[in-house]
Amino acid sequence: MIDLSPSRTFKSLLACALIAFGGIAHAQQVFKVTAIPDESPTELARKAAPLMDYLSQKLGMKVEYTPVTDYAASVEALANKQVDMAWFGGFTFIQAKVRSNNTVTPLIQRAEDEVFKSVFITTKDDIKTLADLKDKSVSFGSASSTSGHLMPRSFLLQAKIDPDKDFKRVAFSGAHDATIAAVAAGKVDAGALNISVWEKFVKDGKVDTSKVRVFYTTPPYYDYNWTVHNGVPADVQKKLVDAFLALSPDTEPGKTILGLQRASKFIPTKTSNYDGIETAARSAGLLK
Repeated sequence: MIDLSPSRTFKSLLACALIAFGGIAHAQQVFKVTAIPDESPTELARKAAPLMDYLSQKLGMKVEYTPVTDYAASVEALANKQVDMAWFGGFTFIQAKVRSNNTVTPLIQRAEDEVFKSVFITTKDDIKTLADLKDKSVSFGSASSTSGHLMPRSFLLQAKIDPDKDFKRVAFSGAHDATIAAVAAGKVDAGALNISVWEKFVKDGKVDTSKVRVFYTTPPYYDYNWTVHNGVPADVQKKLVDAFLALSPDTEPGKTILGLQRASKFIPTKTSNYDGIETAARSAGLLK
């Protein structure tokens, strides 16, 4: 005989609910990651795939890469906890820090990001210095790009050159590779971009250096990092840092991941490393 007593029925329903809840909780164990779109979507996805697989193994949960349409979307995604971690430039980290009321934390950066640089490129023979950019058309990357806009603009202002007043035209390509393409095609007289992307294009033979050349390299500054929102548990943050620090070019998948990330190794970072970026942003009127 089947027991249909109220207590028995309640216990059965409770057991079913707990099983269902457990299934939902398990299904929600997804760690979401995004990145500023500083290169083409296909290149970003290619770079992300092996890293997401590696982090999935180290965290013991699914790690999912979620692309965004622009720099602002990456800031909003982390500030609103729609993703758990984001690959930011120094400026987008500062924007996320301000937007989230100081509730995001940079965990890790490439060793190269301690001394990052931007380059100015051109095809024009009469452009040899920053001063020669006066009355010329110049392209930056995204307006929120550290290496493609903020720091190049900052160094221009230090050289007493105001892009908004002294340039014939200011353009924004949206991404570093797009800036190279714009300069190479003669759409602008010069452009500023991330030195890492430039060096990759040169190495891969994707730019004709007999026509497109670097005429100015900026002083170094702190740039990119991996940042989490403070809702990510401390033990997960530690696992993330340990996973990045364990990557080595002498073993797989470290060799592949570091190669794609254009990194010799990863090192810990901290918020104060980006104080200079925040100062530059406020001085340039790009952060209120």
